[in-house]
Amino acid sequence: MQSRSYAEIIIEISHEKIDRPFEYSVPPHLAGSIHVGDRVVVPFGRGNTPRGGYCIGLKDSTEFDPDRIKDILSVSTDIPGIEGYQIALAWWIRSHFGGTMIQALKTVIPVKKKMTAMTAKRVDRIVSDTDLETVIEECGRKHQTARLRVLKALLEEPTLPYTLVRDKLNVTTPTLRSLEDKGYIRITETEYYRNPVVHDDTETVVHELSRQQLNIITTVTNDHINGNPGKYLIHGITGSGKTEVYIGIADNMVRRGFQVIVLIPEISLTYQTLLRFYKRFGDRVSVVNSSMSAGARYDQYLRAIRGDIDVIIGPRSALFTPFERLGAIIIDEEHETSYKSENTPRYGARECAEYISESRGVSLILGSATPSVDAYYKATHGAYRLFTMEERLTGGSLPTVYVEDLREELKAGNRTIFSRRLQNLIDDRLKHHEQTMLFINRRGVAGFVSCRNCGYVCKCPHCDVSLTEHRNGRLVCHYCGYSEPKPALCPECGSAYIAGFRAGTEQIESNIREMYPHAAVLRMDADTTREKGSMETILRSFRDHEADILIGTQMIVKGHDFPLVTLVGILAADMSLGVGDYRASERTFQLLTQAAGRAGRGEIPGEVVIQTYRPEHYSIESSRQHDYISFYNEEIAYRSLALYPPVWHLLAVLMVSDDEDSGVKQSEVYKVIADRCLDEHAGENSKPRERGYTLGPAPAAIGRIRDKYRHVLYIKHSDMETLVAVKDSIEKYIREQPNRRVITFFDFDPVNAV
Repeated sequence: MQSRSYAEIIIEISHEKIDRPFEYSVPPHLAGSIHVGDRVVVPFGRGNTPRGGYCIGLKDSTEFDPDRIKDILSVSTDIPGIEGYQIALAWWIRSHFGGTMIQALKTVIPVKKKMTAMTAKRVDRIVSDTDLETVIEECGRKHQTARLRVLKALLEEPTLPYTLVRDKLNVTTPTLRSLEDKGYIRITETEYYRNPVVHDDTETVVHELSRQQLNIITTVTNDHINGNPGKYLIHGITGSGKTEVYIGIADNMVRRGFQVIVLIPEISLTYQTLLRFYKRFGDRVSVVNSSMSAGARYDQYLRAIRGDIDVIIGPRSALFTPFERLGAIIIDEEHETSYKSENTPRYGARECAEYISESRGVSLILGSATPSVDAYYKATHGAYRLFTMEERLTGGSLPTVYVEDLREELKAGNRTIFSRRLQNLIDDRLKHHEQTMLFINRRGVAGFVSCRNCGYVCKCPHCDVSLTEHRNGRLVCHYCGYSEPKPALCPECGSAYIAGFRAGTEQIESNIREMYPHAAVLRMDADTTREKGSMETILRSFRDHEADILIGTQMIVKGHDFPLVTLVGILAADMSLGVGDYRASERTFQLLTQAAGRAGRGEIPGEVVIQTYRPEHYSIESSRQHDYISFYNEEIAYRSLALYPPVWHLLAVLMVSDDEDSGVKQSEVYKVIADRCLDEHAGENSKPRERGYTLGPAPAAIGRIRDKYRHVLYIKHSDMETLVAVKDSIEKYIREQPNRRVITFFDFDPVNAV
């Protein structure tokens, strides 16, 4: 009797009660055809409903009664399988960020479904010129005009695209088949990849690498060659040539047969960066992002699997590109919050990259002009090797920064959005045919609409947030999409003094067009970049100087290089300081410094105007002086005192419920579990700082979204693994006593207020 083998299957159902492997028997007809990572179909539950799942292990024996173990039904071919290292990564993500194993597996699987290959046909003549001329004469005598057209065309060009023959020459398929049957032509069909790279014929200016750049490239390369791949942080001022360092490292890796992943935070950054890599690596580099079609994403997955590309560029999901010979992971603008997933599991790309670096022997390179406090803390404590780049590649200097106190502007009678200095400088740039960028971290016309008489604020009836005024006269909720007409009178007191704080991108664009009617203006925000390719179109137009002024939100101030931009205006610098988040100062400093870094990147010196109501704040003062170290010292002192990351770690447990009471009761239960777990890990006679803290529960930063109530419990501890244990304890309770009225999410070291 042939011995059976058994498979451990993770079922494609995201539910805590079945978040474990189930054993199935491999039937004889599938023996040898099932491998770890394959997607299979199995009978599940009492009704033996066919369900998809992933094989995460194979073994020759089982602890259960073999007669009671169900057989695998089939191996699925419509969804790609996964590799062993991807399963290990998924298991690590599930353990450290919560959620179920199937959610983690689907996170690390680059594509979820096989796509139909793109094919192209061509028509080749397979007879000599002399023979073909004889056939043409015969077709002429017989008045076979369709055959005559295609044969004459093939006499001039031996190979023609099938679509040209069909559409331009008006030759039908039966006609072509008859010519093929007679042995005159051959119709060939070949597969080709959907190519997401938009070619650009402009030449890239090649700068000679500086001593600092060469030192970083050489160090990273030699460490990898010597079998000691490390983790590195490059702190380089804006314009210091970090991208050239990334390209140099990638080039050395590719020359030695390795592959490279380059992460970029925003899709808007991909365009310029991709072109610079493309000019070095040609068709061996590609890109993935969420705006691509499913077919294009699948083709890049195939190219990666088959070894047809060496470098992939994209946002955090590109981290899971299935490179077998991965040599380096490069994370540009590592401080960006978009590297943290907002969906379960709420993984951080940097933490996942660290795991991949250690488990697979991969070099990890982080870069930023404004490193995250977390990364710089690790660098100062030896977890990363720190490199500093303090000179601009072009030889130019950092821009001159002016801080304008809006309180003084108001006293002087200036009631416009723009300070007097900024208006004068915009005038000057227009006269000299130079470019200006105006940045505000808010889209729409107004931040909120309120009554000046009674203080009433127009709020969303389904979410605990204010509505935003848009140009069409409607108030819109940016969380659930609810909209309503702007009221003419206050709904609360009937006053006519109801209006919005007019500081959105639309309003700024309107004011600029009114003040400078002859200036060409572009706006780039979430509203103007909805259509596919619109972002690249705006950036290309501005780069080609088809506009004098570019107005936008965060997406215009990160990583772009426009040599003719000599003025940057930051219109509401302290807006982000009002957010109830311990990272608010860090985010403000990063935004201001990144925005300022867009000015003066060419030969002409740049100027920056920061408009604020809080000019004395250390994040604003440090950005004025381009002084990261001063900012970091202030910020880390605050974090140390308050025991916030990176000095300690923070676990946010978010409960979302249909009714408020259910959320409150569940959060109280979680608090008891968390306190008990902290006590067990600390032991007797431990001090509070050694034990850790639970904070809350309390309503979340936004207490209601889409009529769902949100409560949050925070747990602080110096050891991340202790917080993982707290998370495990709460998940165990959820599995044993599920509550359908409450959905629970876990977020470690959250980058936004929960």
